[in-house]
Amino acid sequence: MSENDYDAFAAAYQADNENNAWNAHYERPAILSLAGKVAGLRVLDAGCGGGAHAAALVDGGAILTGIDLSAGLLEIAQHRLEGRAQLLLADLNEPLPFDDSAFDLVIASLVMHYLPEWSLPLSQFNRVLSRGGRLVFSTHHPFMDHDLASGDNYFETYNFSETWHRGGKSIAMRFWHRPLHAMFDALKSAGFHIDVVSEPRPDPKVGTLFPEAYRSLTTKPRFLFFSAVKV
Repeated sequence: MSENDYDAFAAAYQADNENNAWNAHYERPAILSLAGKVAGLRVLDAGCGGGAHAAALVDGGAILTGIDLSAGLLEIAQHRLEGRAQLLLADLNEPLPFDDSAFDLVIASLVMHYLPEWSLPLSQFNRVLSRGGRLVFSTHHPFMDHDLASGDNYFETYNFSETWHRGGKSIAMRFWHRPLHAMFDALKSAGFHIDVVSEPRPDPKVGTLFPEAYRSLTTKPRFLFFSAVKV
């Protein structure tokens, strides 16, 4: 099994993602709140996975297009959305198959830490956004990645691996750590003005459902959230 092979465990991954602490009760509410009102907006969900965010955005009135590198996760998204969104197979390491200014909002949930470099995807997000359009994304917090990787130098950009266990399978995952200043520099170079940087904590109700995860999410930085405007 190759690294980051979501097709190999798509169903098991999505089943876990639907109602776990980290995704369903922490990341998803945070990024959807940051996205704000989406009624009537042309929205690109970049890295849409099984369509949980996409479904919420469509329910909010968005005109949605979703892309993902995993055919298995896209199939799950198609069943969930039942034709209410356009879903395409696409790689964020390649130019996007959309016209300039095609979208008002780009959402990218927990995908940027899979990418070895940010210049191309960010420049493509900027290209497909209308002027004044927003990019809203979440990514691994660099402090968390540096801790997981036991890295020697926080200020370097480097990759590291982790093993996930889903559906009775062990899956090798590879991520890219980059320091906070590199994230800011990449966004600025791509033509974005950062208007929000957020390190949210989950709703206290999560503590009743997932006490161990809640303690972790309220005491250590895990995910980092950005809102940036095309200038």
